[in-house]
Amino acid sequence: MKQENNKIAVLDFGGQYAHLIANRVRRLGVYSEILANNATTQQLREFKGIIISGGPQNISEDDSLKCHPGIFKLGIPILGICYGHQLIAHLLGGRVAQGKIKEYGKTTISFKKKRGIFEGLSNKETVWMSHGDYVSKLTPDFEIIGTTADCPTAAVADYQRNIFGLQFHPEVTHTASGMKILRNFVYNVCRARQGWNMKTFIRTEILKIKKQLKSKKVFLLVSGGVDSTVCFALLNKALGSSRVYGLNIDNGLMRKNEQKEIEAAFRKNGFTNFHRIDAAKEFLASLKGVFDPERKRKIIGEEFIIVQDQETKKLKLIPQKWVLGQGTIYPDTIETGGTKHASVIKTHHNRVEAMQKLIKQGRVIEPIKELYKDEVRQVGEMLGLPHDFVYRHPYPGPGLAIRCLCAEKEYPLRKNSEENAKRIAKRYKLKAKILPLKSVGVQGDSRTYAHPCVLAGKTNFQILEKASTEITNNIREVNRVIWLLTKRGISKFRLKKSYLTKKRLDLLREADAQVNDYLRKTKLYESIWQFPVVLIPLSFNEGESIVLRPINSTEAMTANFTKLPLRHVKAMAEKIMKIKGIDAVFYDVTNKPPATIEWE
Repeated sequence: MKQENNKIAVLDFGGQYAHLIANRVRRLGVYSEILANNATTQQLREFKGIIISGGPQNISEDDSLKCHPGIFKLGIPILGICYGHQLIAHLLGGRVAQGKIKEYGKTTISFKKKRGIFEGLSNKETVWMSHGDYVSKLTPDFEIIGTTADCPTAAVADYQRNIFGLQFHPEVTHTASGMKILRNFVYNVCRARQGWNMKTFIRTEILKIKKQLKSKKVFLLVSGGVDSTVCFALLNKALGSSRVYGLNIDNGLMRKNEQKEIEAAFRKNGFTNFHRIDAAKEFLASLKGVFDPERKRKIIGEEFIIVQDQETKKLKLIPQKWVLGQGTIYPDTIETGGTKHASVIKTHHNRVEAMQKLIKQGRVIEPIKELYKDEVRQVGEMLGLPHDFVYRHPYPGPGLAIRCLCAEKEYPLRKNSEENAKRIAKRYKLKAKILPLKSVGVQGDSRTYAHPCVLAGKTNFQILEKASTEITNNIREVNRVIWLLTKRGISKFRLKKSYLTKKRLDLLREADAQVNDYLRKTKLYESIWQFPVVLIPLSFNEGESIVLRPINSTEAMTANFTKLPLRHVKAMAEKIMKIKGIDAVFYDVTNKPPATIEWE
């Protein structure tokens, strides 16, 4: 749908943020278009406003990304976010320097003036940070509007030219008034009008599907998760069930009884154009002896393609008449480094090399690839899928493989790291220990592979969140903090050499089933966005340990750990401790960033 002279341009300096910004502008009912960072002034003249996204770059690097300096002479309102804010300062004669403290996660900003994009805000607001550098010097045309304890230039403005800079991210849900700031920019400053909604998306996407496929049919791998199911429903609506076929693969990495439940739910919802196969032995054989998280993900993605190829041959599907459908959504693409300036956080199973080749050959269709999870759910309900099905907790394509940590060796620590963790923890009356294993995180918009830090002691989630933020902001080797729930000392443990086996997966399946059963019985299930239950090879006796990782989010790009009532936390821990082979239970008290939602 063309929206002449009523569009907001988003300059892409780091895919995850550019597309999240575009998503937020769309939610305001205004069409947004993502352009390359070096878009010309001629390209940008037709837009109502320009937003310069954040990204993983550092201004100080010689090859850091820039935009055309002529955009500041167009007379169009400009908003720079994080890296975009720093870039504006750099191009207009200011200065960017490395901060003494890196800020990741929530912080409090104090506003001095509330005009323009800041209209209607409180004197103090909770905002979301993810940066190491900061603007250390402004040009005379700009004034400081907001400051935090560690960033004196957290919000700036040139009201004469309608140019604004924010060190924090208004586009993430954890910035309390982020949408109000974007609304002020889009409506009040840019004077854009509404004209886009999810009904528009469905109508437009159906036309695109028909145009792209013409007379071809679609073969889709349906995991039973929200994304692939909504994709399946959308393709069925666009093409009819005779031109769409689904395959559900039991890869041996699913939750307890999940495959049977999925099949029953599909048939109940009227889907008969699919079947299920058991390929658990093949997947587990391909993962034997593998501990590296990225390698696990790539092997699983490649195995899906191998099994899918075998099945299409059995079904005698003619390749020239079929394309492969995928329920890829935008965070999958971004975290795999799928846009020009996005860093690889983790390789999603639907973005392995073999799949990328098929995409380039035009043999793949991904109708919901531009959407985020909350939008996918809206589409699902609008297509008639039941609420309970659409609001199932997100479940990763690689399944329990990335919730079952493997280890081959202990990872050593830098000197003084643990002493620093203990010093910080002591101020909160807690004990600390950094574990010799690693998990995946995201800090400064880039992937990290770093240590978890254990905290122990009687406390509450408010104190734990403060301690977690301080530890991850100040100790480079730590990207995740967990709280010990069970009565174990934090020094007497050993790391077990562990790989993916059916025995370990069954142990994790049982713990996961206990948690999900408890959540449904206590009617807590829908109050939590996602609840990974993670098995880590940390032994206090002869068994392993479980980490509870409930989080709340809307789009998965950022997340808060869920602060469940402690009586429920303790009750779940007690249930899990009754499982033979479990030595201890922890609770992940890290937001995203600096940790990812999954552990890997």
